[in-house]
Amino acid sequence: MAGRNGRTVRDLRRANRTVVLQRLYFDGPLSRFELGPATGLSSGSVSNVVADLIADGLVEEAGSVDSDGGRPRTLLRVAPGSGHMIGVDVGETRVRIELFDLTLTELARAERPLAQQRYDVGVIVGHIRDGIAEVLAAAGVAPDRLLGAGVGVPGIVERTPDRGAVVHGQTIGWDAVPLEALLRSGSQLPDTVPYLIDNGAKTLGQAEMWFGAGRGARNALVVLFGSGVGACLVTPEVEHGRAVEWGHLTVRVRGRRCRCGALGCLEAYAGAESLLARWREEGGRPPEGTDEETALTAMLAAAYPPDGGTPDEVALAVLEETAEYLGAGLSDLINLFQPERILIGGWAGLQLGARFLPAVRRHAMSYALRHPAEKVTVDLGRLGPDAVTVGAAILPLADFFARGGRRPEPAPEYPVPAWRTALRERAPR
Repeated sequence: MAGRNGRTVRDLRRANRTVVLQRLYFDGPLSRFELGPATGLSSGSVSNVVADLIADGLVEEAGSVDSDGGRPRTLLRVAPGSGHMIGVDVGETRVRIELFDLTLTELARAERPLAQQRYDVGVIVGHIRDGIAEVLAAAGVAPDRLLGAGVGVPGIVERTPDRGAVVHGQTIGWDAVPLEALLRSGSQLPDTVPYLIDNGAKTLGQAEMWFGAGRGARNALVVLFGSGVGACLVTPEVEHGRAVEWGHLTVRVRGRRCRCGALGCLEAYAGAESLLARWREEGGRPPEGTDEETALTAMLAAAYPPDGGTPDEVALAVLEETAEYLGAGLSDLINLFQPERILIGGWAGLQLGARFLPAVRRHAMSYALRHPAEKVTVDLGRLGPDAVTVGAAILPLADFFARGGRRPEPAPEYPVPAWRTALRERAPR
């Protein structure tokens, strides 16, 4: 039966379960007495919801605390083993797959290196499937214990009614790839375990906002600085974040060609791939036969010799120019969105780290309008190289919360286009 606002009793129960689960998850352990004011529910509602969640195995006792003159109060927490999530990062140098329990404690991981520019869809799908099977076997977790598998990818993710999540990854050669349908086709996961796919910068932003340097901020931008660059905007109106194709803002008319095909994009100057290419073009010598992460490490060592020796002036000049381009790009974000915080993550951002940050801050402040610049802080993210996989695992966790701790319904079957079926044959075994 629906009330005047259209909400049914079932909707109300689900909402009450959601609010109790979230308070215990983020602020627990808590007693029933503390849950009342923390959730805004009556003591009777709290007791009913808690009893329901304990019966479902989602909440467990976690000791007790003394009360003022009365009996000790029992503390409650979310049961870590009551559910599991997969987080996948389809990155520039590898595919990383991690298995987490309900409290986002890592239980197992697998990594599949990618050769440079290897974004063959069949290979990626095979790596994800094999990695999921590997981490489940390593931790001894049955597939039906999963709440879902979250996947962070480069590019724009569109959700369609007939094909599920479709990825438009122009910089990696993905043109409307029905990734959800491809993963579901032949999947070893039960139909009740969803694949939840989103932009990698957005999953990075979600992780930093929930558990990292973004906690407590109402308006923030989280920047992913890797081979390319991207960003995630979080505001009260966009609570779970929105991916921003920041790397494809034009910063120089008739400038360098970006890997998206356009001229003068920020990514053509501020991404690690272009940074290393510019070092090579200026006469630098990146190590041959290595991946981008190793080459960037070598460039940093050349520009800032650890033994205090003579720096490579070419490497130093390219890094300083990159800091200016990145700072100018951040100033656009400051002027457009006026955030409280900007957080820089991604493997290249973390490698460049504190040494690079002061110059980036200085250039951002010099290019931005004074008023919004005075209100923003620019810092590094706190979650390290696993932030994208953590954020990807948050996708099924957030869905689980929204359902009040109920398991999802069986996933719909999405037909795989006939011309895509050959990809399964090319996937690694």
